[in-house]
Amino acid sequence: MSLFKRSVVSEAASNASVVFSTLIVIWLSIVLVRLLGEAAAGSIGANVVMGLAALTTIAALPTVIAVSVFIGVLTTVSRSYRESEMVVWFSSGLSLADWVRPVLRLALPVSVLVGALTLFASPWSHRQIEDYRARFELRSDISRITSGQFHELDAGARVVFVEPSEEDPEQLGHVFARLIEQPWHSVVTASSARTEVAPNGDRFLVLGEGMRHDLQPGGLESRLSDFEAFGFRLESRDSEQTLAQARERALQNHKGRPTFLLVQDDVSRSDGQLMWRLAIPIATINLALLAIPLGAVNPRVGRSFDLLIAGLVALLYMNLINASHGWINNEVLPFEFGVWLVHGLFLMLTAVLFWQRLRVKAPKQDPGHGTGSPAVPQ
Repeated sequence: MSLFKRSVVSEAASNASVVFSTLIVIWLSIVLVRLLGEAAAGSIGANVVMGLAALTTIAALPTVIAVSVFIGVLTTVSRSYRESEMVVWFSSGLSLADWVRPVLRLALPVSVLVGALTLFASPWSHRQIEDYRARFELRSDISRITSGQFHELDAGARVVFVEPSEEDPEQLGHVFARLIEQPWHSVVTASSARTEVAPNGDRFLVLGEGMRHDLQPGGLESRLSDFEAFGFRLESRDSEQTLAQARERALQNHKGRPTFLLVQDDVSRSDGQLMWRLAIPIATINLALLAIPLGAVNPRVGRSFDLLIAGLVALLYMNLINASHGWINNEVLPFEFGVWLVHGLFLMLTAVLFWQRLRVKAPKQDPGHGTGSPAVPQ
């Protein structure tokens, strides 16, 4: 019996770790492609891409871990059936129900880890993501300009195109800018640019040696001038106040709101988010138990169909959790009922599947004999 339990826990944990590694690599690839696209468009800074990718991955870890444990247990049970190991265990007096204890030995500690992630780590990561983006918004507009792209400043009143500097990669090279200062429309070219911060905190873009051409649309007047330095003020901001406001918004965002504040809140959106944070750890245990009867397959039947059905069941479980989240947010479902509804339904499904796998068939009567052969487990 101890050999059986050790082999089940060891193989299921090994399979789950392989699945987890694969899913994390896929997830990071998708996130990095998206974040690099945002960085190329100037929506975020290139230097925070890896940090945002790590924080986004922390937020996704609970779901990834729950799915990994489910697939790990499923593949372990399925392999045991397909390679006829279950015949050996059944002949030793074990049944499918004896898988429950070793699977729980794996699922319960993992569920505690997932609970810590959903209750504490994931909200923290969402707050840090908001903080990253808020700090980027506080940076000088010119510091967010990507070389080789047109960039709008001041709601389109200023459009700037820059080339990288050959001497200093941290500075800007040749600059082309279009400025609208009614009634003049100006085109400015310069050999370089830098930013300066005034004592009051206002930021200025200072262009190096260049030329400015002013035109009046619909008029005949124009001006052409050379300059050694030309500056215009960018947006004036109170950095500390703006950052504090951004952090306050992050706290109001229910995904980043600390769990103890969600418990104190008396609004439906807080209840919905609290339900989701409690649901994923419970789902980790439920999915691990559900994988046992789902993995009990006929070795003669094709493998793909069984795995497809199991995947659809797990996907349905996660989608119903998200649906319950929305129903609680919209006050369609009470929190006290919605927090257990989906888990109860799938626990009943697990019990039904176990009963089907463990039930004893009634013996067929032989017309020539008064009694049939002894009943055997399915």
